[in-house]
Amino acid sequence: MIQKIVHNNTLLSIIVRKSFSDCGIHFFTPNNFSQQLAYMSHPSGKEITPHIHKPVRREVLYTQETLFIRKGKLQVDFYSKEQEYIESQLLESGDVILLIEGGHGFKVLEDLEMFEVKQGPYAGDDDKIKFIPA
Repeated sequence: MIQKIVHNNTLLSIIVRKSFSDCGIHFFTPNNFSQQLAYMSHPSGKEITPHIHKPVRREVLYTQETLFIRKGKLQVDFYSKEQEYIESQLLESGDVILLIEGGHGFKVLEDLEMFEVKQGPYAGDDDKIKFIPA
């Protein structure tokens, strides 16, 4: 199951539920996203040609992050760029989320283990604007 969080025609997030399954390679993101998210399912014996990624200059203006929920439950609260609350979604073990635009906050509902992948290098305090929801 794929869930897209959209606000004012802007894609804020893509959630891939643990129940998602498909044969082959399935990209959830368009080619122009600075973070690409794909699901791959291959049969035993499939070989992927060895390769090296070439250096390609890319300009990244916004940090996009992907969370892989390994254990527990996490509530994700979505906000507009104007810091207005939009909605919340519950993530559970096995779910994956790509946070694309807008703001987000989290509430851990059950002991949580997750992986986060995002662009670097990390810019410290210059990387985010923290706010208190209205």
